[in-house]
Amino acid sequence: MKFISLVTAGAVWGKVWPVLVAILFFGLIIFFHELGHFTFAKLFKVKVNEFAMGMGPTLFKFKKGETKYALRLLPIGGFVSMEGEDEESECEGAFCNKPAWQRFIIVAAGGVINLIMGVIIVAIMLSQTDLIGLPEIHSFHENSVSSQYGLQVKDEIKKINGKNVYSEYDLSFLMSRDKDGVFDFVVERNGEKVELNGVKFDTYDNNGKLTIVYDFIIRGVEPGFASVAKNAVLESVSIGRIVWISLLDLVTGQYGLSDLSGPIGTVTYIADAAEIAKQETDYSYLLTMLAMITINIGLFNLLPLPALDGGRLFFLLIEMIFRKPVPRKYEGWVHAIGFVLLLILMAVISFSDIWRLIKG
Repeated sequence: MKFISLVTAGAVWGKVWPVLVAILFFGLIIFFHELGHFTFAKLFKVKVNEFAMGMGPTLFKFKKGETKYALRLLPIGGFVSMEGEDEESECEGAFCNKPAWQRFIIVAAGGVINLIMGVIIVAIMLSQTDLIGLPEIHSFHENSVSSQYGLQVKDEIKKINGKNVYSEYDLSFLMSRDKDGVFDFVVERNGEKVELNGVKFDTYDNNGKLTIVYDFIIRGVEPGFASVAKNAVLESVSIGRIVWISLLDLVTGQYGLSDLSGPIGTVTYIADAAEIAKQETDYSYLLTMLAMITINIGLFNLLPLPALDGGRLFFLLIEMIFRKPVPRKYEGWVHAIGFVLLLILMAVISFSDIWRLIKG
């Protein structure tokens, strides 16, 4: 009976620990995001009433100086509550009484910290690899089609279909979006830019989806401080652009709401990646996913949408340009409406996540 209990406990733990890893990672994203707001608020001597991790009922709290620090029950968010953030205040240290440029930095700091986290995660990932892939052709497969249309060994790929290529991520992402396997390339060859239009690749049907046959091998460099630092930034830029392009695809109808994932679905994906990483002792896929999520959250928060940090930044920009703030009640209405719409969107996406889990 003890053996059976141990086996059962082990099986349960095998299912639980990846989810705990995912929740912990989300907690770290939220913690550093809010820490960004908190740090610059303190730097500019803004009175911070509360720094909270989680939402809902308080589990643990203590007060140091003017600020209450709290751990709350639901691990789905966090917040920094500043004096005069959403209302007028006569307090000298109130957020609303600070210069617009200081408020702008405080609001932007959360998303910027997430972007920096993403670069650090990419750097860790690259430092663990044998070679860092570059968008430069090292060699071609036998009977390569693309080499017959102008691509050559040592070509450094600069553009694909008019879009800049910064890293190896751009190669796979931009080429995967193609509809016919024919591309316009701009490459750097012997120090000169060369345009190659109509470069063809073999394709095949993969369950109704056109799939490109990548018939060349890219060059790699060994990880060192300089190569890791440079390519961590470049690959983070590529990941960030993937987020923007994917958002545009959503707006233009190429993807539907069913293709989006909220916290529930994302936790599931991270948990699956953590399990795969443990089984294969290869953490590159997990780190790539974590970097994409971190950068995604950072960029999404900076979008000029109501109820997000980017929405607040938009109103602060108006204030800085016209030297006069938008009346607080109007800004409040915009953020309130945006918050309700955001909650509805999250509810729809969460329902979709749960439905996918039920369907298996």
